[in-house]
Amino acid sequence: MKNSTAVLPSFLLLDRTLEDWLREDIGRGDRTTQSLLNSNENRQAYWIAKEAGIIAGLPIAARVFQILDKDIKFKPLVAEGQYCDRQQKLAIIEGSLAGLLMGERVAINLAMSLSGIATLTNKFVTEIEDLPTQLADTRKTTPGLRILEKYATQVGGAINQRMGLDDGVMIKDNHIVAAGGIAQAIAQIRPRVPYSLKIEVETETLAQVEEALEHGADLIMLDNMTVEMMQQSVRLIKQKSDRVKSEASGNITLDNIRDVAETGVDYISSSAPITRSSWLDLSMKMVAS
Repeated sequence: MKNSTAVLPSFLLLDRTLEDWLREDIGRGDRTTQSLLNSNENRQAYWIAKEAGIIAGLPIAARVFQILDKDIKFKPLVAEGQYCDRQQKLAIIEGSLAGLLMGERVAINLAMSLSGIATLTNKFVTEIEDLPTQLADTRKTTPGLRILEKYATQVGGAINQRMGLDDGVMIKDNHIVAAGGIAQAIAQIRPRVPYSLKIEVETETLAQVEEALEHGADLIMLDNMTVEMMQQSVRLIKQKSDRVKSEASGNITLDNIRDVAETGVDYISSSAPITRSSWLDLSMKMVAS
């Protein structure tokens, strides 16, 4: 597996969201847990993987419990991004029974979702790990969850593409139509954006690749091209410039990602690790007193 570039999002950004999710789940109170006579006593629980995969989200899960009760101790038994076998213990949690039970669903749902993304991402990355091409995610994310879903793809070994529309310039087909062509779009956009932002152009034909090169694109996306057309485009880009990078996108699957990478593209962007992932089944078990 290529080295993970994952950077845990700041809790300054996450805490309000985590609190909102806890409020949604707890509502006016946990009628079941808070009715137990021993709900305030300290107890221990552990997390277990019910299927094998890459684990992501443990630090965020720990934060969920600590928002409920700062005295809860969440001890990971595996590293973030580690592959775990079925039935492997993942963490030990100690603290008030009420805190453990009220935080369980939000914390474990997050970890299952993020672990599922990291696991599928890693399958894509493994297919091309011996090649220089890097896998990147996209903006096809669940509204409100982008920062976490993109964190999970990093845990799985991918790199992030744009986090949002302010992160870079990507001239897509609709921009090209609106501007009247690639040349016109680049000419209108370049003087209006910060000099530090690179300009990427989405292309579907060799003629568009040539036009993007001629007018100073920094990155050229080869969108929904055949492998043969991608090979021709990469050769053209490398002949014309050693500065311009190439990115393949569109209908990337586990079955074809290696063929795409072998065309020599610098990046492959795909929404599949997020949009086609399934939750990794995890569970919390209370230790009997």
